[in-house]
Amino acid sequence: MNNMCLKSAQWCLVGVVLWSLGIVMLPVAHAKQTNVFIGLTAEFGHRTSTSARAIEMGIQTAIDEVNEAGGVLDGRMLELITRDSGSIPARAVANFRDLAAMPDVVAVFGGKFSPVVLEMAAQAEHLGVPLLDPWAAADDIIPETPAGSFVYRLSLKDSWALNKMIDFAHSKGWSRLGLIVPNNGWGRSSKAAAAQKVLQYPDISIVEESWYNLGASNLGTRYGAMVAKNVDVVLMVANEGEGAQIAKSAASYPADIQIPLLSHWGITGGNFTKLAGASLDSVDLSVVQTFTFVNRNDQRALDVLARTRRIFDLKTASDIPSQVGFSHAYDLTHILANAINLSGSPDRAEVRNALEQVRNYDGLTRYFSRPFSPSSHEALRSEDVFIGRFLSDGTIIPIEP
Repeated sequence: MNNMCLKSAQWCLVGVVLWSLGIVMLPVAHAKQTNVFIGLTAEFGHRTSTSARAIEMGIQTAIDEVNEAGGVLDGRMLELITRDSGSIPARAVANFRDLAAMPDVVAVFGGKFSPVVLEMAAQAEHLGVPLLDPWAAADDIIPETPAGSFVYRLSLKDSWALNKMIDFAHSKGWSRLGLIVPNNGWGRSSKAAAAQKVLQYPDISIVEESWYNLGASNLGTRYGAMVAKNVDVVLMVANEGEGAQIAKSAASYPADIQIPLLSHWGITGGNFTKLAGASLDSVDLSVVQTFTFVNRNDQRALDVLARTRRIFDLKTASDIPSQVGFSHAYDLTHILANAINLSGSPDRAEVRNALEQVRNYDGLTRYFSRPFSPSSHEALRSEDVFIGRFLSDGTIIPIEP
């Protein structure tokens, strides 16, 4: 009988051969417990976007908390792997596939842009990897009947955003609405939601609509067309670059003929205040939101802020960009960690099922009695949406709950 023992700090291999009996006892390996990985593919390379960084910061802050408390599955640490999609759908899908090919990646987060996440969502079930959405708002990302779907969202929906915007317009007595939307899935989703919502108000109508391609540089003329149509408010579905163009155009008009701007939250996902500059001082602009650190003096928010400032060497809460992305990603990471522990393994199908069993998570965005269920893969609700305004440092303050 020959014995050989190979030892390291983590494992020992023992081989036993029983020659006389002709029985071979194969070596038994006790493998090292590896980290459990979370993937993120987002628009890090986008020139003016801050959303990817915000999502990454939210995930990393939550990971730091989970790991400090002992990790998941009796001591395995969570670790984040990031990929840059450049806001290009094909690149995001390729990143998703690459991350799915890594056996220790338990789930993948997406980024800000709905057309990108829609393409990823179409791959999630085929890849068998949970796709977590902390930002992208197109309604169709989450199917109406989500049972069996691998896609889960803790974010706004376009229908909720447009509903809140039109309710706010009605409360202001604005009845003639203008609509500026991008010619993509996000714009079509928003237009459909707006058209459905105005049916609830007999005294409100969309009297002018304008479609634009992403990256267009002539959006000032679109605002001028709204002025010519004598609309009461412009509903603006735009990201930071296009939104800044429209804000600058509005600021160029005399105050007595300026039209208020009421924006979807895409402008908050980038350097909007820097791009819009001084125009914000003279424009009536409001924006849809679901979270802000403003007026948050509860212990959870204070603890999260202190940890985030330490990890990323920040001075104040206003240094956290795109705060909705931060908060949503932070909460989604904790919900995922709870699901991993409930499943008892990093098996993706088991984790997917466990996401629907998480209960009573007291989050940063709000308290979640049951974030997800077989009949709902939306963690937020329409009542979580509010209207806010920008301060000069880019902070957003609530003006209407």
